[in-house]
Amino acid sequence: MSDTRAIRGGRQARQAARSGGVGGTPGRPYIQRNIPTYDVLSEENLLRIEAAADRVLAETGIEFRDDPVVLDMWRAAGAKVEGLLVKFEPDMLREILKSAPAEFTQHARNPANSVQIGGKNVVFSPAYGSPFVMDLDKGRRFGTLEDFQNFIKLAQSSPNFHHSGGTICEPTDVAVNKRHLDMVMSHIEFSDRAFMGSVTAEERSEDSIDMCRILFGADFVDQNCVILGNVNVNSPLVWDGTMTRSLRAYARANQAAVVVPFILGGAMGPVTNAGGIVQSLAETMAGCALTQLERKGAPVIFGNFLSSMSLRSGSPTFGTPEPAIGSQVIGQLARRLNLPLRCSGNFTTSKLPDGQAMMEGTMSMLAAVHCGANFILHAAGFLDGLLAMSYEKFMMDADLCGALHAYLDGIKIDDDQLAVDAFAEVGPGNHFFGCSHTMRHYETAFWDSELSDNEPFEKWEAAGSQDAAVRANGLWKKRLAEYEAPALDAGIRDGLNDYIAGKKAGMPDAWY
Repeated sequence: MSDTRAIRGGRQARQAARSGGVGGTPGRPYIQRNIPTYDVLSEENLLRIEAAADRVLAETGIEFRDDPVVLDMWRAAGAKVEGLLVKFEPDMLREILKSAPAEFTQHARNPANSVQIGGKNVVFSPAYGSPFVMDLDKGRRFGTLEDFQNFIKLAQSSPNFHHSGGTICEPTDVAVNKRHLDMVMSHIEFSDRAFMGSVTAEERSEDSIDMCRILFGADFVDQNCVILGNVNVNSPLVWDGTMTRSLRAYARANQAAVVVPFILGGAMGPVTNAGGIVQSLAETMAGCALTQLERKGAPVIFGNFLSSMSLRSGSPTFGTPEPAIGSQVIGQLARRLNLPLRCSGNFTTSKLPDGQAMMEGTMSMLAAVHCGANFILHAAGFLDGLLAMSYEKFMMDADLCGALHAYLDGIKIDDDQLAVDAFAEVGPGNHFFGCSHTMRHYETAFWDSELSDNEPFEKWEAAGSQDAAVRANGLWKKRLAEYEAPALDAGIRDGLNDYIAGKKAGMPDAWY
């Protein structure tokens, strides 16, 4: 065996031990956090934020548009309804939210890959919603179904993710009213992990859930969460009917809505961090509570997306420090509500997979893991303020997610880890490289990057002076070439394909 092959084999063994698997075999379906969350605000200041949110809910209120059923539901629950405006007495929403589970399982078609959402559990999922994709070879372009499927394959092939995601990029070569069918089918066919469905219309949400009934069985779906729907507030202080109808479709089927305001400080929310947090709490509590009015006990995830902007140009900025520290407070508030949390992610406004991208992304990912986020959407691929999904950035972010596995594991303390016997064996003034303790831990002691270059400068230069993005370009191509789809029952595949064909045949293509 050559030295290169030996080094590569050792690296794969270390990666497998750290992540629990290698290639498409994730041995660790999700992370169980062994480090504490970071609480930045005192009890007094948390109470002030909650009181401010209560005032906004009671005095200003939230509009619920284009869904009369919701207004009737709020009226029956005791809220004050004035046309489209709904006002809530203090603690009303908190009381409703007591029926939501603090933790739940989202089942995957491979039971070994089911994820536990809530508590001390952390789930990494790819970025969501980009209209464009880009790579070093073809540049920036509109996403296609092939791109969408490629990202599913890349996520499935990495032990550093736990979830297949949702609309990883928009497949713009498929009609708008039909692409959700192809997207859900792609998640089912090319991954055996948990996934997300459509939310762009109530009937598309219902299609997503119906496909899960074919995959899992109707009775199982009625009693278990198998799909997530990411619904957004139309900030500031508006819930539109498209989102509430989709939210209610997931809730009545006992599936989890991820309730997320998008607050761009200075535009869709106050310029101050505290003000944005107040708005986020008010909007998200209202959405989460609505799921419980639709079906008491339905799983729901308290979501958050704080962002800043350049006040000189009006352009959004991502990966900046103010939303990062704001996420810590959101984590405290979600824990006080006893709800699972989706917060922060790998955010950047960089246009390339470069130093800016990784600096901003690392800041926001560290905010996610320290605030106690349970479901981290946008963990990989996010570029250009979420306008583009980058193949190279996806692989670089996957590497960061691998490092965060080790970071969240914390430090184990036992007699072996304390290494007192190793000190006795080595003695003063000698090195530990060849001692029995080192050899025993040789393959598992440290996380090992797939992309970082740790060789001497001369060796790196002789190999072509490649930067991280170029190395990532080679790695995603290798992963796609080696990808093998997980087995799927032929009868289930046929049933899903028949369902899709029937749905598509029943409507003409719509492109907007």
